[in-house]
Amino acid sequence: MRSMTGFGRARAVVPGGFITVEVRSINSRFLEVKLSLPREHQLLEPVLRKRVGESVERGRVDIAIRREAPERRRRAIEIDTELARETRKAWMKVARDLGVPGEVDLALLRQTAPDIVRLAERSLSPKGEQPAVAKALELALKAHDRDRRREGRHLASDMRGRVDTLDRLRRAMQKVAAEMKPIFQERLEKRLKKVLGKNVPDLDRLVPEVALVLDKADIAEEMTRLEAHLAALRGLLKEKAGVGKRIEFLLQEVLREVNTTGSKANHLSLTNLVIEGKSELEKLREQAANVE
Repeated sequence: MRSMTGFGRARAVVPGGFITVEVRSINSRFLEVKLSLPREHQLLEPVLRKRVGESVERGRVDIAIRREAPERRRRAIEIDTELARETRKAWMKVARDLGVPGEVDLALLRQTAPDIVRLAERSLSPKGEQPAVAKALELALKAHDRDRRREGRHLASDMRGRVDTLDRLRRAMQKVAAEMKPIFQERLEKRLKKVLGKNVPDLDRLVPEVALVLDKADIAEEMTRLEAHLAALRGLLKEKAGVGKRIEFLLQEVLREVNTTGSKANHLSLTNLVIEGKSELEKLREQAANVE
């Protein structure tokens, strides 16, 4: 199981510097991908989005791709050899024509033609850097996935504990309901006798009516469905693929059974168990909102 929250960072070497990729994700109901790319790599966006979609099923994912280079690597020395040759040739001709002795040295060349040696920005090769961008993204996504799985293990452990608590509450509800059934039946019969007074009908005819009322207060079906839902939840918590939406659906079903049980509660002990169950469910729903 993976969390939707995670971080991954990676770097790949390119001529003159590095390509750095950072992947950050937070909770979101659906998959949202935001890409920040250098201008020279904008054409890669569709390919990169597709790769992110293969790695992440849902969540808001922010990806920042930067080209980094130390100052000394951003510039290059360019030498115009042809200009130097022509400049030297011109000064030698002047010397011959004027009969001036001496040699043409580098200082004279630099003074005459300063552009012979110049500092220039290194040219970028976006096409040549594309494999490095893809490699850095792949490594960052793997680091991001490891981070989400680590967080997912913590989520799964916490959620398993809460599912166990809900199952314990379910068994307690069943026990209270079983203990209260004959007591509730006796109370109901006494109340009927008190209301009807001397006009009490034959008990053989009264019992089926009492049984009908008791059946409406029975929570056996809710407990059976609740047990099945909790078992399904335990199974989902063991899966590796995206299970967040299925967990959220099952928790809605669990809440429905707990609410129905609460509406049938005819004893304070059962009502308290229902309240405790709802509290655990709320915590489970908060955790499920983090699951991919």
